[in-house]
Amino acid sequence: MTENLETTKPSAVIQVEKGESLWVGAWQRLCKNKLALIGGGFIFILVCLSFIGPFFLDENYYTHQELEQKLQAPGNGYALGTDHLGRDQLGRIIKGGQISLMVGLVATIVSLTIGIGYGTISGYFGGKTDRFMMRIVDILYSLPFTIFVILLMVFAKDLGDSIDNWFHANGSDFSISGQWNMLLLFVAIGAVEWLTMARIVRGQVLSLRRQEFIEACISLGLPTRRIIFRHMVPNVLGPVIVYTTLTIPAVMLLEAFLSFLGLGVQPPTPSWGLLIKDGADRMREAPWMLIYPGIVFALALFSFNFVGDGLRDALDPKTSKD
Repeated sequence: MTENLETTKPSAVIQVEKGESLWVGAWQRLCKNKLALIGGGFIFILVCLSFIGPFFLDENYYTHQELEQKLQAPGNGYALGTDHLGRDQLGRIIKGGQISLMVGLVATIVSLTIGIGYGTISGYFGGKTDRFMMRIVDILYSLPFTIFVILLMVFAKDLGDSIDNWFHANGSDFSISGQWNMLLLFVAIGAVEWLTMARIVRGQVLSLRRQEFIEACISLGLPTRRIIFRHMVPNVLGPVIVYTTLTIPAVMLLEAFLSFLGLGVQPPTPSWGLLIKDGADRMREAPWMLIYPGIVFALALFSFNFVGDGLRDALDPKTSKD
């Protein structure tokens, strides 16, 4: 006696839905966020204008002076007018964007490098090491870091001027004050912006430390360095990316504040903060010197914050299923 066995057609096999990658899902959610897309598009335009645009302009496009054309209103051959020395405002805004964006990016990288390393070590080793390192962070949080940066920039400016005077006294035209101030600006701002990142990374690492795959790596005797850089750091990239986009505008704002006080980027090199300072000094006679740099700077800050908020929502596991 033979039994008739039912066979299932291949087309009738139940299809198991494939899991969605975290980064693919995050990208799809980010693309649905209109404000984040608008902000990202504006940042892209700013980067192109600031870093690619100068290749199509004269070498001295932001320093060329025509005193007979000073304080010209927008139009008359100058799209955004001229400043008190007859320099083209559009060219100086482009160059200022290059400097401000570069300060924001480099100082943020400095802060991320310190914060990720510090927070990872603190969270991974835990115990007394974690408590000691976090007490240091708490103490540093209580210090007025803005005043510290101001004092550091004042000292650096005096030191740079002294070195320049020494070279000039010895018959040399060599000058380091401009490069010295920029380097100190990167380091000083980056060195005070790492505390929050250290706390964020430390919290993520403490959570990962209890995960089974980390405990398995430790049981297998993998080197600590490999566990940290191969398994832990990649798993904290989400919060790091979000915080990066929110740190850049904070750094740019601090640079603008320092430049407004005359302690940041030094003339004739422009930054958006320095342009706003020059515009504020001549607000009544030449309002365009304040309005246009202020608008561009404000839009840049809003754009970075929109992108940061969009990334935070996209990478938040709670929003992975709508």
